[in-house]
Order: sequence, then C-alpha cells, then structure tokens
Amino acid sequence: MTAQGASQKIATRLYLAERLFAEATIGLDHGRSHFLRSVLRLSRGAPLSVFNEQDGEWLARIDGLGKGWCSLIVESQRRPPAPESDLWLVFAPIKRARLDFLIEKATELGCSRLQPVFTRHTDVSRINLERLRANAREAAEQCERLTLPEVCESVSFDAFLADWPRERRLLICAESGPATAIAEVVAGDDDLSCGWAVMCGPEGGYAESELDALRQLPFARMVSLGPRILRADTAALMALGCWQAWRGERQGRPFGRTGNSGSGA
Repeated sequence: MTAQGASQKIATRLYLAERLFAEATIGLDHGRSHFLRSVLRLSRGAPLSVFNEQDGEWLARIDGLGKGWCSLIVESQRRPPAPESDLWLVFAPIKRARLDFLIEKATELGCSRLQPVFTRHTDVSRINLERLRANAREAAEQCERLTLPEVCESVSFDAFLADWPRERRLLICAESGPATAIAEVVAGDDDLSCGWAVMCGPEGGYAESELDALRQLPFARMVSLGPRILRADTAALMALGCWQAWRGERQGRPFGRTGNSGSGA
C-alpha cells in the first residue's frame, strides 16, 4: 500500500464486483459511466476509490471515458478486506419511502443481512428487491464500509420461523406484552460467539398469534424500546444502534479520520 493511496482523501467511492488488484483495468456499465461523466463531471485522471468484500478498498483513476462508457485503472490498496458485525435485520416491509430509508440506514449501521418477512398485518404486498439492493449499495459507498449487506428474498412469517438458525439470538421489538429493556438484554449476554438479529414488525403491529409464536422461541427475547410508540423504521434503527453501542463497533473510527482535527462522528 502506498502512502499516497492510503492517505489521499477520495470523494467518490464505487462498489465493484470485479477482482481488484494493482494495474487491473475495469470497464464500467452505462449507468455508472454516465454518473461519473455527466453527474459528477469527472474527467480522465480523476481519482476514486473502488471496493468489494474480497479485495478491500483500492485507489483507482479514470483511464478513459466517453458517452456511455468509462474505464478505470486500479493503482494501490487503501484498506484490506474486513468483515462487518454479524448483525441481521428482520423486518416487515413498509411503505416505499420509509423502506428505502430503513435499508439505507441499516446499511450505515453495519447490518450484514436484511431479511424481509411478510406478517399478517403487513400492508405492503410486494417489494422491489433490485431497488433495495441498489439503495444498500449506494449507502455502502457513502458510509465507507467495505461490504454490501445481503438483501434477501422476502419470506412468509411461517417460513421465517421454520428456517431460522437456532444458534442466532433474535431481539424482537415488541410494542405490547412482557419485555425487557434492550440494553439489559444485550449487555447481559456474555456469549461472544453467537450471531444476533433484530426483528421489527409492520406498521400495524404483530398479530397476537405471531407474538405468541415468537415468545415460545428459545433463542428469541422480547425487548422494549421505551414508553413511546415508534414507527417501524424508527424502532428498527434504535434497536440496531443499541446493539452496536453495546456489542458492536463502538471503538472504531471512520477510515482516514483518526486524527484530532475536525468534529465529525
């Protein structure tokens, strides 16, 4: 890794599925080529960062571009690959604008998997997975993580219960019935080997039969987020933030921002 490649501040980041290595040449698709040329108005020689799960983050430059095409040349590695927290979000699909927001923020909060589940009171009848995956990719590019969360195909509530891995802890944000404060549950579990997930219901809440089924799961805990009724997306993000604060990446700092200057998070 060169000192320049590691320290240079780069405004533009792109997730690329292609293998990344020094002197690799990569052609971009029409959409990304148009974005770099016509939206960002970059030109030949402009630096940008490219990244993926396998190869980490690399400094690249625009080698050539025209109407609908762009080629990059990869120069040096800025960061080696690194995994995200083993944290999943299980959610009932909600209305489009709020769902887009939820996917974006869950990606920023380090979720490794996003699993939509259709419950009895879910108002939305279908979701556009490609749009959600695009939202997740754009959020990963903006927040400087090195991976994309897996955005899974939606499943029914019954299929979710049948296929859930029993070794993974499940925190259920329940708006009614007995529950324990989420901080108490997360901080009180000293098993560092297990994976975790947060589950939030639909805008209309869980059906009572669904809550009964969830309460019987040995790996699940009903958690409280306080005395107020929260929107589904707010509840999910609050729970994810609590988990990260207690068990996740609280000691980390954004890449390239470990000095004393500036006041950003």
